[in-house]
Amino acid sequence: MEKRPVTALGRLTVEEFRAVEKVPLVLVLDNLRSALNVGSVFRTADAFAIERLVLCGITACPPHREINKTALGSTDSVAWTYNPDTIQALQELEAAGYQLWAVEQVHPSLPLQELTVERDMRYAFVLGNEVSGVSDAALRQCTGALEIPQFGTKHSLNVAVAAGIVVWEFIRRYRLGKL
Repeated sequence: MEKRPVTALGRLTVEEFRAVEKVPLVLVLDNLRSALNVGSVFRTADAFAIERLVLCGITACPPHREINKTALGSTDSVAWTYNPDTIQALQELEAAGYQLWAVEQVHPSLPLQELTVERDMRYAFVLGNEVSGVSDAALRQCTGALEIPQFGTKHSLNVAVAAGIVVWEFIRRYRLGKL
């Protein structure tokens, strides 16, 4: 086994990435307090060519030194907007035809692996604060909640890790079909 050199990975330029058709998924970051987590979510959004990020409330925005540490340049490629009010951002997405899903442990919730992804729909996943999760007001705006099944003792994931898991599952179903 041999690692492929960076030049063999077929990476897109920022301009090529911007022109590529994006997956109809928006990630809404509801008051994330760690800029390092924000940067990690930017990198995940780039890796899977999702449509954009919506940064809300106290969530740090580029340019930001800590975002740059983990984003590794993806703030240049991934489209993003800022809205100080998560509820307003969600209302705008809903009015534009997005199906809103919180990524949260609530009752009732849909286990992530049971999500049906329809190719003619657009989706927005709301990821919440590292301590308090998705705000109650934001939860009330959502179609439902997706829960990542967990089997250990903590039943808690870092928000950037959770973003990677839900985006991958969405991509798997959207691009590759239900496997």
